[in-house]
Amino acid sequence: MNFISSKTLFSKTLLVAALSASVATPLLSGCIVAGAAALTTGTMAAADRRTLGTQVEDRSIQLKATSGIREKVGSAVNINATVYSRQVLLTGQAPDAETRRAAELVVANITNVRTIINEVEVADGATLSVKSNDALITTKVKASLLDARDVYANSVKVTTENGVVYLMGILTEREANRVADIASYVNGVTKVVKVLDIITEDELAKMKMTPSNGVENQIGTPSQSK
Repeated sequence: MNFISSKTLFSKTLLVAALSASVATPLLSGCIVAGAAALTTGTMAAADRRTLGTQVEDRSIQLKATSGIREKVGSAVNINATVYSRQVLLTGQAPDAETRRAAELVVANITNVRTIINEVEVADGATLSVKSNDALITTKVKASLLDARDVYANSVKVTTENGVVYLMGILTEREANRVADIASYVNGVTKVVKVLDIITEDELAKMKMTPSNGVENQIGTPSQSK
């Protein structure tokens, strides 16, 4: 499987389109998927590498982006905003380029947004069947990350659009490659896109010693992988 490198979108942000999934494993068993959905506590619960302040700010940005886009382009248009560490990922479909741009401008006017990654396609809106399949893929990717046990699943935010899985988080290069590889083998995934802040192993070690303490100041320099 080959990684497709892409440009750095912000001084501390890496967007890498990666891993067209050519091999897929069988569907995960229902018990694993159900277990992942039910798991809310345990060792992974404290794995979010954002500060508490950033988590609160992300929720605020999410609400403003979702309501603002709906008000601007209408609830019938399928454009979704996903937020992590003040980065806003836009996915879905717009009827034309003007609508796509209008959604981005809504987000651009929200205070404290750090980066906008506009992955909205100019196309007909996704059907209910496609949306349901995307939700299932997201659940299976999360379950696979939990099952792997060598990654902090709660450090990764997963969203899926038309079979394309987007991964957001604050990860080392090693972790980023590992979670992308895991996601690529989930049945139904056509491509994995990493929208990540890349940190060094030393920065990760410091974060583990001082959890939720100045994560933004510990993010390393941008890097690219193939």
